[in-house]
Amino acid sequence: MANNTFILDDLDFAILSFLQKDGRMSFTVIADKLKVSIGTVRTRFNKLIDEGAVNIIGRVDPDKVGFNSYAHIAVFVRPATLKETVAQSIAQLPEVSFLAMTSGDYDLEVDVMCRDNNHLVTFVNELSEIAGVNQTKTTIYLKVYKYAQPDLNLLK
Repeated sequence: MANNTFILDDLDFAILSFLQKDGRMSFTVIADKLKVSIGTVRTRFNKLIDEGAVNIIGRVDPDKVGFNSYAHIAVFVRPATLKETVAQSIAQLPEVSFLAMTSGDYDLEVDVMCRDNNHLVTFVNELSEIAGVNQTKTTIYLKVYKYAQPDLNLLK
């Protein structure tokens, strides 16, 4: 079970950095590069998994598998007391790749990946039918230049 008091040290960050570059990198290779034992890497890795600091997934390139329409959607919620309820509903939609409450002009920021623009239109219409969604403003990403995980070196 993950807890908020788990603190990562330099070795944890180093292991995570290697896995970000190549999620299939063996513990043997990581241990060799970090000059520690395989058991140390395995133990640290298992703790990172148990604490929820890392999840192992197969990350696809959206363009190469057929997601040809990316968009950012600003969602305005009325009444404001429905923000959490609306966010929970939006989070369940499979097209959603990012969802956050904002402090700006709109209430929720939603990034979506759709097959094509027709799929996007259908999604926006579906989104607009959620109780509490007052208005949406969609910006289509014409070209994505970078799609990446955060650089862990920024935390040093």
